Amino acid sequence: MKTIEVVAAIIKKDNQYFATQRGYGDFEGGWEFPGGKIEPGETPQQALVREIKEELDADIIVGDFVDTVEYDYPKFHLTMHCFICELASEHIVLLEHEAAKWLGADELDSVDWLPADKGLIRKLL
Repeated sequence: MKTIEVVAAIIKKDNQYFATQRGYGDFEGGWEFPGGKIEPGETPQQALVREIKEELDADIIVGDFVDTVEYDYPKFHLTMHCFICELASEHIVLLEHEAAKWLGADELDSVDWLPADKGLIRKLL
C-alpha cells in the first residue's frame, strides 16, 4: 500500500481550533486540520508554513509537535505529523477549502472530521 506523508496545522487561538472543510477530492466535504504533503527536502515545519500559505494565504508560527497519526485509508496509508500553530496575523483566505470555522474544545465533535483527524481530536481534549 502506498504511504503518503503529510503535515497538519492545529491552529489555535483563544482556546479555539481552526477547522477546514475539504472542497475537492475523494474526501470532499470532510473536516480536517489544514496542511498537506511534505515535498522532498522539506522539514515538516517548512512544509506546514508553505502549505498554509498555499491553502489559506496565511502566515503561521509553528509550535510544539503534538503527534504523528498513522491511518489506513482504503487506497493508501497516511502518516500525518501534527503541530500546534498560531497565526502570525488575522489574515486568512480560503483558497482550496469549502468552508472553515473556529471551534472550542466542546465543539470539536460538531463537525464530520476525516477519519485520520478523529484520532487527533481525542488527544486535544
